[in-house]
Amino acid sequence: MAWVGGVLYLVMVTLLVGGAPRASGTVHAVGSLLAVSLLVGVLRRMPLLALAMTLLGATAVVVITPHDASLAVSYQGQFLSYLAVDLVLGFIVATRTRRASIVVVGVSLTVQALVIGGFAHGDNLILNGVIALLATAASCTVGLLSRERREHAVALRSQEVAEAVTAERLRIARELHDMVAHSIGIIAIQAGVGSRVIQTQPAEAREALRAIETTSRQTLSGLRRTLVALRQSDPGAAASGQAPLEPSPGLADIERLAAATADAGVRVDVRHSGEQRPLPADIDLSAYRIVQEALTNVVRHAGTGRCRVAIDYGNEELTVEVVDDGRGATENGSSHGFGIVGMRERVGLLHGHLSAGPRPEGGFRVMARLPLPEPLGIPAELR
Repeated sequence: MAWVGGVLYLVMVTLLVGGAPRASGTVHAVGSLLAVSLLVGVLRRMPLLALAMTLLGATAVVVITPHDASLAVSYQGQFLSYLAVDLVLGFIVATRTRRASIVVVGVSLTVQALVIGGFAHGDNLILNGVIALLATAASCTVGLLSRERREHAVALRSQEVAEAVTAERLRIARELHDMVAHSIGIIAIQAGVGSRVIQTQPAEAREALRAIETTSRQTLSGLRRTLVALRQSDPGAAASGQAPLEPSPGLADIERLAAATADAGVRVDVRHSGEQRPLPADIDLSAYRIVQEALTNVVRHAGTGRCRVAIDYGNEELTVEVVDDGRGATENGSSHGFGIVGMRERVGLLHGHLSAGPRPEGGFRVMARLPLPEPLGIPAELR
């Protein structure tokens, strides 16, 4: 279709040049401007060829058309045919390299200057020269603005992609930290207990090994879920069924988390208040991870045998609180790691509030307030 359009353009220019010798120059110019629409396909595929054809056609309209002194005034309108050349120039400036754009603009201006200088006379020479220069400058300006807008859009897309990649990396880092740190802490404690009592209390050692095995399997399962999620861009990975996805943990798993923490030597008192109800997945997961990280810090740093977890289902926000009566923040405590940083990031993404620090009466307290979305109203006629 592009080549057909190019051939038709040449036919139309030939008809304009030889078919109506007594018509005014403005008619020839308008005809050449309309004929350039046939070169759209060529322009998209080979813009330089389209420019050469347009330049040839516009020059033919000026040069080959028979001259008549009685039509001298209207003859000057034939230079308007170069407006088609300016349209093609604007497209080339917008889509091609700067070096190519400079070359084609220079060639076009040179051809137009030679033709106008050879066929315009008197005041018309200056007038047509200025018009040609201004038209070329306008088309180049529009092309440059279009190029800059396109480059700016590409830069914005690249920035959005980079920010999305960074946010995803942070999310993965938080998930791995919250999941692995808790499990490894329990495994380390149970391994230490088992090594100390393996000779004197074999039953206790077996319980420690059992807890290590259970925690290790749960951690391995969580890592497998994370890896499967990261491979979702590969359709074959998800369809192979080698590692089926399991539901993400939530507040419904707090009792199991408390039992695992108790196996590590810290008894957890879980208290619920308010109307327990299903929560959005992101809030449910974040609340669980915050409690998990807080319990990990209690196991590793508090030096106490008990702590309290309070979960309040409010009307407008969910509140989770983990309090212990241990030694609070120490020099090597969790405040110097990534645990609290990850909790703050999770709460910040949900537009909530986190407070974490030692209590005046001793121990450490972590409290997160997570806003809840407004429940969907039920129309009165459906009740």
